[in-house]
Amino acid sequence: VQLQASGGGVVQAGGSLTLSCVASGRTFSGYGMGWFRQAPGNEREFVAAINWNGAYTNYADSVKGRFTISRNSAKNTQCLQMNNLRPGDTAVYYCAVARSDWGNNQQAMYRYWGQGTEVTVSS
Repeated sequence: VQLQASGGGVVQAGGSLTLSCVASGRTFSGYGMGWFRQAPGNEREFVAAINWNGAYTNYADSVKGRFTISRNSAKNTQCLQMNNLRPGDTAVYYCAVARSDWGNNQQAMYRYWGQGTEVTVSS
């Protein structure tokens, strides 16, 4: 099983980026997915989660109203649309697949992790 995240880069404050994550090796249509991030010197933290059929989502308070998580189960992919980016969003972003149909904001609920994609927001 492999998760490949992409879409990171350098963007000015107020700009947008879309992160993508492709899963390979098995089908994850019945499993929750999520995004986490780790800024330099900080612990990895929750960003967004989506349940197995896309009916439920959850966001960290710091990104609510700016980030949108989505998934395409047929393609085994998930995306994170990030708008109105701030310097505080600078981090390495990790995609993950949950152990069940809903991982929510708990890292221990996720079994598979991608390698991370770096996002840098300049002021």
